[in-house]
Amino acid sequence: MLLQPIDWVIILLFFVFSLAIGVAVSRRAGSNAAEFFAAGRSMPWWLLGISMVATTFSTDTPNLVTDIVRRDGVAGNWAWWAFLLTGMLTVFVYARLWRRSGVLTDIEFYELRYSGKPAAFLRGFRALYLGVFFNVVVMASVTLAAIKISSVLFSLRPVQTVLLACVITVVYSSLGGLRGVLLTDFFQFIMAMIGAVGAAYVALQRPEVGGLSGLLSHPELSGKLAMIPSFTDPDQRNTLVAVFIMPLAVQWWSVWYPGSEPGGGGYIAQRMLAAKNERHAVGAVFLFNAAHYALRPWPWILVALCSIVVFPTLDSLRQAFPQAAGVIGDDMAYPAMLTFLPAGMLGLVAASLIAAYMSTISTHLNWGASYVVNDFYARFVRPGCDEREKVLVGRVTTVALMVLAGGLAMVL
Repeated sequence: MLLQPIDWVIILLFFVFSLAIGVAVSRRAGSNAAEFFAAGRSMPWWLLGISMVATTFSTDTPNLVTDIVRRDGVAGNWAWWAFLLTGMLTVFVYARLWRRSGVLTDIEFYELRYSGKPAAFLRGFRALYLGVFFNVVVMASVTLAAIKISSVLFSLRPVQTVLLACVITVVYSSLGGLRGVLLTDFFQFIMAMIGAVGAAYVALQRPEVGGLSGLLSHPELSGKLAMIPSFTDPDQRNTLVAVFIMPLAVQWWSVWYPGSEPGGGGYIAQRMLAAKNERHAVGAVFLFNAAHYALRPWPWILVALCSIVVFPTLDSLRQAFPQAAGVIGDDMAYPAMLTFLPAGMLGLVAASLIAAYMSTISTHLNWGASYVVNDFYARFVRPGCDEREKVLVGRVTTVALMVLAGGLAMVL
């Protein structure tokens, strides 16, 4: 194993702290469904905004950005940077409206906007489809990324990764509800960013890289550093359509994902609904967009660029990590670069990646359970059930979702 005892101590302390937060707020979280799924609608903008950023900082996100940069250069990130425009529409239009609606979940809004049995059917169907099926698939893909990283950093087998990563997350998520998720997200995001910046610093110090100036002038990066695609190049003309026109003309209304823009559905809407008031909802989404697009990706981009110098081909990655040869791709270059970290720093970065995983999974667990409980169980199975029963079902659903996601990740 690459990790030294000091690294394992750092990771263990991180686990203990995360569990302590869930236990500390468990009694309050169990008082009613609004507390368990919306943190009592009393959260400040800065905590909600950081939680949104932490949730979208998943274990597989640095790998994804690395894959994009190695294949298409820095400009390839416009595949997701393009959504900043519709994200700002959520800030100035939708955030106030979501908080004003007073619903507990975004799909509860269907029966306010529409009426009759079709609206009720749509609400119940999407509660199960998104809260269970879609949600489990997303969590399984995130867990699969964690399996890839742990195979390089920890030399762990998939079943070991799933057990270690899932048990801690499901315990504090089921105990603390959304309030516990938000508080751990705050701590975990700080950890994640410290780890990301530390990884970028160490990558730049590699002899092959030669610091920032050496990196920017290295011949391996020719054509990779441009911020904007070259639309005069015939090979890149399709980028104009795929990256700039399609998101604005088609994808903003035709594509759904848990934080979809504009509107900020799913777990983004959940956080707006948990805000103290409309002003705090607006501030939260503004902070999220600023950090998500302008702040967070740059440490990953630097590591990705350094990886092109250190591991220029997939064969070089396979030779360096034969134990992971079956899953090697450009996305694996990020965890490969982390193996150069010194003891102590490696434990911090490993804890930051675990934090990224836990913040994403805990959000998906609480969000998915909110759909199952509020929009299916309490609406169709047990109308009129008391608040404590809703919380109990929410906690059981949280555990069940994690078991399904972990099992699917093992199959994948």
